[in-house]
Amino acid sequence: MNDLHKSKTLVWSLFATFVIVTLYMLGVRTLVPPDEGRYAEMAREMFVTGDWVTTRLNGIKYFEKPPLQTWMNALSFAAFGLGEWQARLWTGVCGMLGVALTAHAGNKVFGGRVGLYAGLVLGSSLFWVASGQIDSLDMSLSGMMAVSLCALLIAQRDAAAPAERRNWMLVCWAGMALAVLAKGLIGLVLPGAVLVLYTLAARDWAIWSRLHLLKGCLLFFAIAAPWFVLVALRNPEQPHFFFIHEHFERFLLKTHHREGAWYYFFVMLIPGMMPWLALLPHSLAGALRRAPGTFQPKLMLLVWSVFIFAFFSYSSSKLPGYILPIFPALALLTACYLETASRRSRIVACALLAVVGAAGIAAVPYIVNISTRHPSEVTLLQAYQPWVLAAAFVALAGGALALLHARHLRRDMTVLTLACAGFAATQLILAGFEPYGRHRAGIAMLPQIQAELGPDTKIYSVGIYEQSLTFYLQRTVTLVNYWDEFSFGLKQQPELSIPTLDAFVAQWRRDAQAGVRDVAIIHENVYNELRQRGVPMRLVAQDGRRTVIANR
Repeated sequence: MNDLHKSKTLVWSLFATFVIVTLYMLGVRTLVPPDEGRYAEMAREMFVTGDWVTTRLNGIKYFEKPPLQTWMNALSFAAFGLGEWQARLWTGVCGMLGVALTAHAGNKVFGGRVGLYAGLVLGSSLFWVASGQIDSLDMSLSGMMAVSLCALLIAQRDAAAPAERRNWMLVCWAGMALAVLAKGLIGLVLPGAVLVLYTLAARDWAIWSRLHLLKGCLLFFAIAAPWFVLVALRNPEQPHFFFIHEHFERFLLKTHHREGAWYYFFVMLIPGMMPWLALLPHSLAGALRRAPGTFQPKLMLLVWSVFIFAFFSYSSSKLPGYILPIFPALALLTACYLETASRRSRIVACALLAVVGAAGIAAVPYIVNISTRHPSEVTLLQAYQPWVLAAAFVALAGGALALLHARHLRRDMTVLTLACAGFAATQLILAGFEPYGRHRAGIAMLPQIQAELGPDTKIYSVGIYEQSLTFYLQRTVTLVNYWDEFSFGLKQQPELSIPTLDAFVAQWRRDAQAGVRDVAIIHENVYNELRQRGVPMRLVAQDGRRTVIANR
């Protein structure tokens, strides 16, 4: 019971189960706006147009992020067709790759038991599991940064042979290049800063001679540079917007309205590290103790976790997924601590999961009281209650069973039970979100809208942009009186939108008189205004979030 890592059959069976469940879950939910719809639509347009250099959203130049995820999603569509699981396949692969590499690095650097524990910890941490099933850039970046981190640890360990060190360092450089293509300069800046801080903390000056800098830089630029050169040649306006606005201004200014308090990510880390939260303080503290040898892997992991966490905490732009890259490092530190953790520490971790499960069960009746701008969504929250109840029960039962194992000193079974409970509870939470996600995406409207569409029908989006609905319609729309994330692109291509409601009404009337079919997606307040103005229209569909009208 305490040597599970020695059973290859068990280890590979666990990983196979993890992969199968993850792949299956990629397709059980609707693409939820804004992020999932946005990145799916960008990839659909790339696939349809065949333009793999200039990234677009709704036909408009869109340079907020580099193209790696769009490329991968477009390749997925080309290979498997359009759909939900295809749109999430790349992030799913990144999540699974991160778990596999973290386990492998743990095994190579710290030993077999730590490797197994590291894979179990990362593969069951709520944030990592959930992010691996959401079509957004956070997991794409984190997966590539996990490649860099794990390759660096394996390459720099004292026992590494020269050829092994060179090969894994080249993997590290490739990971950083792909991280840059995933989300920009932070793919290089963050690992670079971590390396500098580690050098100062460990006084390991010789590490710089072991990085294979010349070969690494050549490989890095060979992977990362070509797209930036090509896109700048075709779109001279791209470099300033991408490097200045999307990096320095996003980090220093509050222009994106994503600011949060200094403790924002501390709050996010609490659910994100479940079911391992109780072990985190000891895991971080244990990394401060110097180990024998030149390279100090635990210190490297600590610097990686603390610096990246602090970097995004200081940033003026904050979203929960920004700290996702620290989770492989935290998983490895937690696994190292778990190998020697006291019986009491393991009991506390199990008890905390059981308490969280019990609290979740008690909170289920109050889910419908969650504040919402859309009263019609109360029914959807009621439909979500059984799923939350099931997840809470799994957490309670898993914590209780793990507690029993911990009391009888069955260390490996304790860790395995906690991991299974955390993974299963997260899947239930995600699966139960589907009714709410369908409503957010407007899927129920698709049949009515599609019945109105002919080959030449114009679709307008007035004052809003429905990220997911556009993907499911497989048509771009004409924006009316809407800028937001399209502001930069529309300055370059103003002809792709209608700037005012009055101009839209005039066009709508002209089309109606000429017999041209138009459909518009609008807010209810715009619908009421158009009625008062006597604009010719017919109600096609309506829900609590949007209204669809036709001019015939």
